[in-house]
Amino acid sequence: MKKFFLLGVSIALLACQQQSDTDFKTLYSLPKKLKEVSGIAYFPENKLLYTLEDSGNKNAIYAINTEGKLNKTITITNATNVDWEDITKDKKGNIYIGDFGNNANERRDLCIYKVAKSELNKENAVSEYKISFSYPEQTEFPPKKKELFYDVEGFFEYQNYFYLFTKNRSKNFDGTAFIYKILNAPGKQKATKIGEFKTCNNYNHCVLTSATISPDGKKVVLLSHDKIVLFKNFKGDAFHKGTQTELMLGNFTQKEAIVFKDNNTLLIADEKTNKVGGKVYEFRLK
Repeated sequence: MKKFFLLGVSIALLACQQQSDTDFKTLYSLPKKLKEVSGIAYFPENKLLYTLEDSGNKNAIYAINTEGKLNKTITITNATNVDWEDITKDKKGNIYIGDFGNNANERRDLCIYKVAKSELNKENAVSEYKISFSYPEQTEFPPKKKELFYDVEGFFEYQNYFYLFTKNRSKNFDGTAFIYKILNAPGKQKATKIGEFKTCNNYNHCVLTSATISPDGKKVVLLSHDKIVLFKNFKGDAFHKGTQTELMLGNFTQKEAIVFKDNNTLLIADEKTNKVGGKVYEFRLK
């Protein structure tokens, strides 16, 4: 079944689709010590998955092999895990850590850390630089309960910019999400809001928890607990002005991490909650 409707804040067309169960499959379980995985980055040359955990956990990233075994742990000695919510990499293989979890919308220390590819061979690595940023639209810390738009759990690096997709925590959730753009350069910056769009008005099914862009730059995918939002046919970085499609995964867990394995295949990871989850999945786009 398909439903089409025009978004009030975007010219994007949204379609809800259910793919076959064979398109979504479990690959392996994550190491038991990693219970709160919040982002993943994939290196096709060695087939390693790099991940991290969110607030309350170590300032470390972890390399996982194709059997779900812990290949190595890399401590970032000059970074603090306030609330690490996603991890991404650039075309050169440098890694970026998004310390922008902001549940209460009251943080003033939001930042992104760069870890050079050469540091990934070390047990104790040093962040090359830090990008501190703020949202110009936010004037209260925290804002009113109906304006809690400034939490982020998903981002990616594309053509020397970071693109952040907000996690709406507002009262009377309506699926509104903002897209912010930040230059990949050290120092303090003000994020630029480049657009907004809507998913649905059910928080559990439509809140955004991670983001990724395909290697060829033609697809953007956002994750929720049981579906993905796919943007295609956009121009430049106006992702939300392309076609917007929701694809059901047929599996509801606390999914927090997504990355493209190739241009048509996604890797997804979830947190382990009450003995459910803690796995890596593969989802093939048709």
